[in-house]
Amino acid sequence: MNKTSIQCLGFIMDGNRRWAKEKNLPTLEGHRKGHEVFLDCVRFVRDQHIPHAVFYAFSTENWNRSEEEVAYLMQLFAQVIENIKKGVDEERVRVRIVGNRSDFSEELQTAMTELEEDSAKYTETTIWLALSYGGRAEIITAVNQAVENGTKVTETDFQKLLWTADMPDPDMIVRTSGEQRLSNFLPWNSVYSEFLFLDKHWPALTKSDFDGILNEYESRDRRKGK
Repeated sequence: MNKTSIQCLGFIMDGNRRWAKEKNLPTLEGHRKGHEVFLDCVRFVRDQHIPHAVFYAFSTENWNRSEEEVAYLMQLFAQVIENIKKGVDEERVRVRIVGNRSDFSEELQTAMTELEEDSAKYTETTIWLALSYGGRAEIITAVNQAVENGTKVTETDFQKLLWTADMPDPDMIVRTSGEQRLSNFLPWNSVYSEFLFLDKHWPALTKSDFDGILNEYESRDRRKGK
């Protein structure tokens, strides 16, 4: 496969719980397997020399899940951040985290900042993790900042106020598990994104599926309103 022209690839990682249920496994096992596939995907993105990839890992609405599940996910995020931090020179990717960080514990916020600082030297591929992220919350936060600044804004000015200000708009957004909606993911950034909806649950994805995503993108004719 030739080098892809994708500059930014988005993933809505859906179906961890359904994958576990179909296999008669605990919900938490679905999240564990989903974490493994996330790491596989990060390495695939890096090896394909894709400059940016953004992963919708935890939405503002996900806080409404059971205390047990949320607590497990917080532990998993802490583990993921620590593992990437320890292996930053092996993974060779920059990590940026977008969302409302104040929702997390001080310890987890500190770990996020340290990971961003430690990985900043790797600029070929940037992995964006959307944690406690909601598109409407992002826009409202930017609107309030614009009001506080007291000046009118252009689209370009407004973009600079978003949590995702430094992230390119996704060329394609992939959602797994058969659902066909954005679920509050990047409403500002996705206006010209291509969409790909896969029937497979996130934990079931393989390298062949990742190859298929890139092939599908290259087959699209992106006119962007022209």
